[in-house]
Amino acid sequence: MPQLNPSPWFFIMLTSWLTFSLVLQPKLMSFKSTNLPSNKTVHTTKSTPWPWPWT
Repeated sequence: MPQLNPSPWFFIMLTSWLTFSLVLQPKLMSFKSTNLPSNKTVHTTKSTPWPWPWT
């Protein structure tokens, strides 16, 4: 059963995670978000219950 042999797969997984962590992630995190969160005031609307005919 070749899937139980971690020899080739562990190296591939380790290489891909190191590539992502050390190369790709800093490049992706350097981008600025275009939709920055703003401090908007929250206004709530008063809702009235529905007048159900059977209650």
